[in-house]
Amino acid sequence: MPTPLPAALPTTPDAAATTFADLGLSAQILSAVQRLGFAAPTPVQAQTIPALLAGRDVVGVAQTGTGKTAAFGLPLLQSIDPAIAAVQVVVLTPTRELAMQVADAITTFAADMPGLQVVPVYGGSPYLPQQRALARGAQVVVGTPGRVIDHIERRTLRLQDVRFLVLDEADEMLRMGFAEDVDKVLSGTPEGRQVALFSATMPSQIRRVADQHLVNPVSVSVTRQSSTVESVRQTFAVVPYRHKAGALARVLAVSDADAAIVFVRTREAAEEIGNALVQRGIAAAHISGDVAQSDRERIVERLRSGALDVLVATDVAARGLDVERIGLVVNLDLPREPEAYVHRIGRTGRAGRSGEALTFVTPSERPRLRQIERTTRTPLIEIAIPTPAQVSAHRATALLTRTDERMAAGRLDVVRDAVREHLAAHPELDPIDLLTAVTALAVGDDGPGAASEVEDLDDAVRRARETRAEDTRGGQVAGNRRRPGTTGPSGRPRYRVSVGERDGLQPGALVGALTGEGGLTGKDVGKIDIFGSFALVDIPDGLTAEVVDRLGRTRVAGRPLRIRLDTGPQASRGPSRGERVHRAHA
Repeated sequence: MPTPLPAALPTTPDAAATTFADLGLSAQILSAVQRLGFAAPTPVQAQTIPALLAGRDVVGVAQTGTGKTAAFGLPLLQSIDPAIAAVQVVVLTPTRELAMQVADAITTFAADMPGLQVVPVYGGSPYLPQQRALARGAQVVVGTPGRVIDHIERRTLRLQDVRFLVLDEADEMLRMGFAEDVDKVLSGTPEGRQVALFSATMPSQIRRVADQHLVNPVSVSVTRQSSTVESVRQTFAVVPYRHKAGALARVLAVSDADAAIVFVRTREAAEEIGNALVQRGIAAAHISGDVAQSDRERIVERLRSGALDVLVATDVAARGLDVERIGLVVNLDLPREPEAYVHRIGRTGRAGRSGEALTFVTPSERPRLRQIERTTRTPLIEIAIPTPAQVSAHRATALLTRTDERMAAGRLDVVRDAVREHLAAHPELDPIDLLTAVTALAVGDDGPGAASEVEDLDDAVRRARETRAEDTRGGQVAGNRRRPGTTGPSGRPRYRVSVGERDGLQPGALVGALTGEGGLTGKDVGKIDIFGSFALVDIPDGLTAEVVDRLGRTRVAGRPLRIRLDTGPQASRGPSRGERVHRAHA
């Protein structure tokens, strides 16, 4: 008989007064909680952590932004024996992006647990580094179902020591076609292991999974809290991905904020952008899950003191960060969930102070921007990236405002004599022109010389904005987003891949490749038709040439996808004789 899901646990009347110390966490875990600046547990944490620590299975209805990563991440760490060099915890996520975020979070939580290793595994990246990390004795694996199954089949991931399993965003995994993979992983773990299942919704499929694989689970249900920071001016700019660093440097150059924090999704991006800003002469640093706590504290103190002006950070690394000087938040990467956006922009505009939040979006990310606007109930204002002329003008104005202070300081005789000699040697020169040229040199404006990067950035941003405008009017654009070619029944761009039913292609595997290597989300993928030797997939926003090239080399079912825009006539006449079609919706 299936085990019925019990009613959700009510929030206790004194939940607001609950602290993490009241939840039964070990001293090691509590030290990580205090280090990260967590004040009080969220409702999902207050309900979930005691249940998991008591050894119960949990079914949680909770969305991103409610604190569910810590709700399962802290108890799972307490269940691990760091002395055992074997996989003891498996966390399944629907996308590589979420796998990296969760792995980063757990790594940060485990900073005070020497010997504990967390390994993210996902498609679209080489097997060998993941195999080596697993062979070194990682205790926690966070991954997408398809890649986890691949490692199990290659016997590089063994499940016999697993004592804790998490399904994060279970409804999204099942919607993307990973039901068989999820079932296979669950069935391969030992009896008696704990399971925590989290889902934004609770459809019948999720209930069937819970009935089959969970034992008398505690049910936790919380609603997301999404409040808008009223004192923050929220803006966005359309910028192609490869020009984000250059655009960011210009934005920072004209900002009047005392300090800024720049949010990125991954550790690699934090390091790359932080180093790029330093090379441009900006007082910047980066923090992520890889940065030691002592270094993090030193960097944050430099930001508070004014020795640093810009901090590049991942979401996890920035938790608990409260620096009064931060007047600007830049979302270099659009956050995955609207709630994460609210948390990010909350780093500015605190305690009644005003602040500004700027979000960079690529042309294809506009629908996700609308989700943020709906969540915050605030329309974001589109702005243009400052031009080089505007950057120079801003720097010149800032420089000239300091001249009174410099004149009052004295000791200008040598410089004054040099200026007089120069004017005497060039009687035709207007002193205003000389001052203008000197000011331009002082602010780093060397004139219009070889400025290919400047022209590329401005031209790319202009094209991106035009592409978005055309797409908003419903036209087909031959730019970054839409390509000419056939469309599916819904009028959406349709792509053909050179892998089909004969190769054992499943919808979930194709969706996994598109999201893992193509940077899409499950919602970006439409109807899939699988034929004998090929498959067709609708992608409403289309793909850029760069993504098509990258996906073309991705292997699924042992064969390269070789994806291309479908040009017919196959799409209109259907499968050839002897070919059977399998239809699915991603």
